Amino acid sequence: MASSPDVPSVGNTPENPGNGSPSEAPQTAGTAVGSDRRGRVRARRAAVMAVPATLVVAGLAVLTAQGALGVQFAISGMPFTVTATELDGTGFEQFGGLDNMANGSPNAGDSGGQELVVTSAIKNATLTKLCQSVDLGGTNLLITAGSGATKVTASDLTTDSTLLSGDAAFNNIEIGNDASTLTKAGVKGPIGVFSQQADTVRIANLRQTNYATTAGVFKLPGLKLRFSGSGC
Repeated sequence: MASSPDVPSVGNTPENPGNGSPSEAPQTAGTAVGSDRRGRVRARRAAVMAVPATLVVAGLAVLTAQGALGVQFAISGMPFTVTATELDGTGFEQFGGLDNMANGSPNAGDSGGQELVVTSAIKNATLTKLCQSVDLGGTNLLITAGSGATKVTASDLTTDSTLLSGDAAFNNIEIGNDASTLTKAGVKGPIGVFSQQADTVRIANLRQTNYATTAGVFKLPGLKLRFSGSGC
């Protein structure tokens, strides 16, 4: 990330801390003052470098909240399974996308490090008996939540999937939209890409194979994480 260079004022540099040259000041006093001013210069430099970083992070947070960004991280290339006995959502969108792995990922195989996915975006969602598992080769990392009276809730939820199944019902669905014109979940896809959106969605017996999931807020009551011989 580029940052503004520290430009010292005239006559006040780490090598020349006073208005005069080092030889014009007593040696001991000059050393103390020089060290103090060098410290202030370093502090100012750190502050200057931190400001652009803070602004960029704040900008990304705003863009994510507005739906201008999709998944921006490099995916691992390891698919994971998500199931729920029921998903209820308001503000639903769905469109095609492309996820990318890190350069040199051992999971790239013949894909070139890319996975064609279907992105599903839901403004607000509740999930009953959520299960997520990833096959680590010989064992599975298993996460469960929402099995009690309190359901899992998520806002600004997106999932990048290669498989989605279940018994679905939509209210006021629109099919065939340009993905760049979507409005229901606050996320916009690529221009010219086929998409659909609806006011509400309900999916019973949900099962997904995902490569990425993001959410603004994700609440997991009764969370349990463990290793298991079987997945979801």
